[in-house]
Amino acid sequence: MHDTTLLELFNDDIGSAEQLLELLDDEFQALGERDLVRLQSILGKKQPLLVQLDQHGQARSRLLLSLQLSADRAGLQTLAERSSQGAELLARGDQLQTLLERCQAGNLRNGRLIRSNQATTSNMLGILRGGETPSLYDSRGSTARIGQQRPLSQA
Repeated sequence: MHDTTLLELFNDDIGSAEQLLELLDDEFQALGERDLVRLQSILGKKQPLLVQLDQHGQARSRLLLSLQLSADRAGLQTLAERSSQGAELLARGDQLQTLLERCQAGNLRNGRLIRSNQATTSNMLGILRGGETPSLYDSRGSTARIGQQRPLSQA
């Protein structure tokens, strides 16, 4: 009974993780294009998937703990040894783990792009406001600051 429930949770989450992975790839593309409308749409689709993955993860942990097993791969391995569906449980668990790792890598990649875009935007705003002076090279090849910079709006 418990192994069937666990297998259903794995199968549901594999589908959700695959969808999330596609959305993360779409998000990366939309971030590169700075398509805010598309980004908002993607966010709306990601949220329910993340909630479902979290809820099912907690349900799997509770199920393993109720059987007095650890809520990790070792606990799943122990349950698989007792179950007629053990090989499929392990295969689905490993498949889900791989997908979640790929989702995490995609999320980190998108986060790096967001931080890069934020830094670029911040630098441009600083130049436009006149608060930051762009670094230029002097005749010796080192950076030199030019004094008396005025904001672009006053130029």
